[in-house]
Amino acid sequence: MLKPTEKIWHNGRLIDWKDATIHVLSHVVSYGSSVFEGIRCYSTPSGPAVFRIREHYRRLLDSAKIYRIENVGFTNEQLCEASLELVRVNKLDSCYFRPIVLRGYGDVGVYGIKNPIEVYIACWEWGKYLGEEALAEGVDVCVSSWTRLAPNTLPALAKAGANYMNSQLIRMEASINGYAEGIALDSNGYVSEGSGENIFVVRDGKIHTPPLGASVLPGITRDAILTLAGELHIPVVETIIPREMLYIADEVFFSGTAAEITPIRSIDRITIGGGRRGPVAEKLQKAFFGIIDGSHPDTHGWLSYVHAPAAVK
Repeated sequence: MLKPTEKIWHNGRLIDWKDATIHVLSHVVSYGSSVFEGIRCYSTPSGPAVFRIREHYRRLLDSAKIYRIENVGFTNEQLCEASLELVRVNKLDSCYFRPIVLRGYGDVGVYGIKNPIEVYIACWEWGKYLGEEALAEGVDVCVSSWTRLAPNTLPALAKAGANYMNSQLIRMEASINGYAEGIALDSNGYVSEGSGENIFVVRDGKIHTPPLGASVLPGITRDAILTLAGELHIPVVETIIPREMLYIADEVFFSGTAAEITPIRSIDRITIGGGRRGPVAEKLQKAFFGIIDGSHPDTHGWLSYVHAPAAVK
């Protein structure tokens, strides 16, 4: 359950947590007309720091543009600064952000272009999405019977509320059948992603990951892994991945803001590799967590420190 904080940012001002409400007939309730982000703020020796905040808000604004929400009313820089202010006001050392842009109360028809646009940013304390133990021991997952969005149906490059109805079906099916998560295939039957995570498959020391054309969300953590793998001299190829390659992989792992880097120990009850975190995932975890906990230098400028004089880089 959510642990409420004191304030939420709404359309340029701070409001009480309990006052962040919408009307039941807001356009977003009936039609899922929202775009959103998930962003993490980490505790570091130099104070709380947000991971790749500019990239997250760029994707938010891109998602809004794709769904023809062109009057968000705030720039990337303004949204970044609002987020940092929110951490300071709520006196948090680490947290998870949920920025949301939605079509509000007005016309009840599908069109919705004239409905007011509401922008919210909330943050709260949140632990590991798939559990702390999962980072080392891995999780058990299944291939979902639900297919990812086909091209030219809903835009997979947008992180939108309506798109996540598909994700809910994937995750609910997995949970009901005793799995931590589901892996979705694309409309051509190739591996796409989890309900809320990108996926990586390791075979003979090489990382394979589906291309964006496989109905994949362009993950911010995914991009960080591609960068870190290059620095660690781990070969990476973006390519279509047949389902059966999952079963014979040496390692498979998820990535995402919530999941971070989570190994997969079994798929459809077939053990992957040694049945726990493999060496490639471990190397990437060490590099990734080293940056966000401050033990490794942030050479990429990925962290924006909440209490720094010029916090947003």
